[in-house]
Amino acid sequence: MADIDKGLPNTRTKIDIPSDEEMQEEVSVQEIEESQKGPVEVLPEEDGGATIDFDPSAVNVSGTQNHFDNLADILPEENIEPIGNEMVQNYMDYKSSRKEWESAYTTGLDLLGFKYENRTEPFQGASGATHPVLAEAVTQFQAQAYKELLPADGPVRTQVIGVKNPQTEMQATRVKDYMNYLIMDTMKEYESEFDSMLFHLPLAGSTFKKVYYDVPLGRL
Repeated sequence: MADIDKGLPNTRTKIDIPSDEEMQEEVSVQEIEESQKGPVEVLPEEDGGATIDFDPSAVNVSGTQNHFDNLADILPEENIEPIGNEMVQNYMDYKSSRKEWESAYTTGLDLLGFKYENRTEPFQGASGATHPVLAEAVTQFQAQAYKELLPADGPVRTQVIGVKNPQTEMQATRVKDYMNYLIMDTMKEYESEFDSMLFHLPLAGSTFKKVYYDVPLGRL
């Protein structure tokens, strides 16, 4: 049993317990500070980095849980107007930059000779015939490309990557047959749209095919 040195000073301290009014005032101050704090706060660090402090519940807008929600219904008006003005300006710049290409493309369509033109120059009833050399080149390209890219048994081909065995080869055959069935039988519009694209390709120089999921049809 250790002896207690009664000569030591009394080290007991008095603990101040705040009153209910002081506790309420402190909570109110904290709520004000949090309300003034933005949804995302960037805190710079000494090493040059930064810590991003945010509350996900404050950043996410209530009632918007769908990725495909219309942002125009979510963003505030002061943000929508600058974004809209920028998009309109970008569109006008884009249209202006491709004006020369559009003019050349329109002239090319006229030179195909597919439309009747009643000329009045140099005199009324003058011949408006156009030599079909351009139309012939376009249709020849279309026919050759169609034969190569869309054969009778379908455009899809498969290749086994890795070790080949009867199981993987049979699986590749099933994938090929099913994909060709979807393109050539289920997607009725695929062949006609592909054929039209091949006609415009030699005239335009480049064409693009957009594939998307059609919700009403429930397929691509």
